Amino acid sequence: MTPISLGLDTFGDVTLGPDGQPQPMDHVLREVVEQAVLADELGIDFIGLGEHHRPDFAISAPEIVLAAIAGRTRRIKLGTAVTVLSTDDPVRVFQRFSTLHALSNGRAEPILGRGSFTESYALFGLDLSDYDQLFEERLEIFARLLREPRITWSGQTRSPLQDALVVPPLGQPMTVWVGVGGSPESVVRVVRQDLQLVLAIIGGDPGRFAPYIDLYHRACAQLGRPVRPIGAHSPGFIAATDELAQEKLWPHYAEMFGRIGRERGWPPVTKDRYLAEIAHGALFVGSPETVARKIARTVRTLGIQRFDIKYSNGPMPHADLMDCIRLYGEKVVPMVQEMLAEKAA
Repeated sequence: MTPISLGLDTFGDVTLGPDGQPQPMDHVLREVVEQAVLADELGIDFIGLGEHHRPDFAISAPEIVLAAIAGRTRRIKLGTAVTVLSTDDPVRVFQRFSTLHALSNGRAEPILGRGSFTESYALFGLDLSDYDQLFEERLEIFARLLREPRITWSGQTRSPLQDALVVPPLGQPMTVWVGVGGSPESVVRVVRQDLQLVLAIIGGDPGRFAPYIDLYHRACAQLGRPVRPIGAHSPGFIAATDELAQEKLWPHYAEMFGRIGRERGWPPVTKDRYLAEIAHGALFVGSPETVARKIARTVRTLGIQRFDIKYSNGPMPHADLMDCIRLYGEKVVPMVQEMLAEKAA
């Protein structure tokens, strides 16, 4: 059986302090580093930092935070969840990650994507109407830089490159993933660029993504690409019991989704809907055994080789996030590995 990789993701959600008030962002960024250090100590495989440009999330420059984490950790893979490649220059993104890869001795593992928020378009002077073309062209450049020390390229969204040397080159191969939210075209794009697929499963039964796994394999066969490991990412939270996990997360989840929902015109989130998503959907919330069983079931159903849980979901205090990470590393990870080994035997 292929070993399962089990990781963590965070957007650096602005946490609440002991007085119940939001913490300053500089404080939150230092908390994120401490969370990653704990994850490394526990043997967790991966930490992914999401890039956002909003007042509710502290991480806008994930590679810098990852560099700080690299200096205090030994083995954990260092990535993003995701890098918003559409609104950045792919050459500069490559340079930042090739530098991180060198400094961490080969531990950089970026996840590239378009992101679920659009603030970066106006912030960096890009037109949202170019959404698809921006990502298509930037992903092509990045993928080529992984394999070509010099690049010649021309397109519509940035200046041409003519036999351009991009430094520093990769001293050793770097695994690069592309985050996909459920579009068939996005799955095929990942295969075309010969990168690795990670599915953002943030609502509904994870099993509904099985057709995208099938599409991935068919696209690999048709385009003559190798089949590479596939991953998935979902939100969750772990506490000692199911009830405690549900009650601890609920007010923060409701605050976060209420805020985003008001921006997007969604109906208010209800606790019944929240509990239903835990029971039947993509919220991995509960005791270590409950969460481990749900992860193992998702891994078996989809046939994936990697699962990351997004452990920050709203302004939950740092201490609760540290407890969640500790339970994940000490109990959930070994349980999942044991469950999958038993099924394979």
